[in-house]
Amino acid sequence: MESRLRMLLVLGGLSRPKAQISLHDRQGRFLGRPDLYYPDCRLAIEYDGGVHRDRLAEDNRRQNRLISDGIRLLRLTAGDILRTPDTVVAQVRRVLA
Repeated sequence: MESRLRMLLVLGGLSRPKAQISLHDRQGRFLGRPDLYYPDCRLAIEYDGGVHRDRLAEDNRRQNRLISDGIRLLRLTAGDILRTPDTVVAQVRRVLA
């Protein structure tokens, strides 16, 4: 589904995001590895599948580290991608603008 999301964004006219990039703060501490990342805008995008329900605490800690370092974060689900793809592209476009 992450690949589907990446293709949705590219086919929607957005630049290709980087995938699975390790992010670190200025001191070199690991912040997280978001599914997709737009480095110029410091926008991380996470696809939350069913497995994320089992890892909620870990996901929340990663989200807090990223946000605390000034990285914007969008979280999307299969329902977002499959039912409202135009909304997903528009939302990412707005954050990138």
